[in-house]
Amino acid sequence: MLERIRIVLIGTSHPGNIGGTARAMHNMGLSDLALVAPRCEPLTADTVSRASGADHIVHDARTVDSLEQAVSECTLVVGASARSRTLPWPMITPRALGDRLPTELAAPASRVALVFGREDSGLTNTELQRCHAHVHIPTNPDFSSLNLAAAVQVLAYECRQAWLGQQATADPVEAEPSLSLATHEELEHYFEHLERALVAIGFHDPATPRQLMARLRRFTLRARPERMELNILRGILTATEQQAERRE
Repeated sequence: MLERIRIVLIGTSHPGNIGGTARAMHNMGLSDLALVAPRCEPLTADTVSRASGADHIVHDARTVDSLEQAVSECTLVVGASARSRTLPWPMITPRALGDRLPTELAAPASRVALVFGREDSGLTNTELQRCHAHVHIPTNPDFSSLNLAAAVQVLAYECRQAWLGQQATADPVEAEPSLSLATHEELEHYFEHLERALVAIGFHDPATPRQLMARLRRFTLRARPERMELNILRGILTATEQQAERRE
């Protein structure tokens, strides 16, 4: 299970935080690290020092330009953030996240990404809207700022606790044979198709979006559609586009 949990760092500006993240991951048995557009050189002497023997995770990390590239094949993407949002998103605690993992990762093809934002500004609203849920670490409200590696350590600990609990269970959770959740990449193609169809029928005007696509994205991600269900929805969108073309 742990090998299918990916830690994603976006726009990290301090190499020491990358090293500290690698150490936190290795402590808890995680090994899959992705760096999205880092604002520093990922592998420096400070990285190695802070990693304390876990720098192999940084050496093996995948560096990409966008969040979409980092999570394209993931079936659950959870963004970690302490900031409130104008458009509320499904929110869970670190413990609730851990409780979900055995079920989320029961299917062999499933993969989970835990996404962490920039040290100075966290995740943007656009990045959060690429996530199925938002996890908030309930820190002291009078001093809520957490170091990036410390935040990773908290969630990595819950991941390990979930894994240990699964090992101790006589009857581990098994996935439904037919369950095949849509990946992040498939969902993004669907959202592009949905917006195109809504524009074609005159329901959506990109010049005055009124958060329509953000709300539809939130609704769809909360539903966790299977791949077959998404294919049905895309078939409906294609038929809708064809009808709109005939009426022109």
